[in-house]
Amino acid sequence: MFKVETPVVGRVVAVGVRAGQRVEAGDPVVKVESMKMEIPVESERGGIVVRVLVAEGDEVDEGQIVVELE
Repeated sequence: MFKVETPVVGRVVAVGVRAGQRVEAGDPVVKVESMKMEIPVESERGGIVVRVLVAEGDEVDEGQIVVELE
């Protein structure tokens, strides 16, 4: 299982994937607002989304897992 983590502290402003969806390396999975900037969180590898662990409006910490892939 591969885990996608946020690189910054912030608030989730968009979730771009759902369970069962295929993603490729570099695909954005969520967008986080931090210090008034929107930062896309990209998958580092391809796979199938198993779980999305955040929703729009959630506060996230640096290194928090947002998506799990298989």
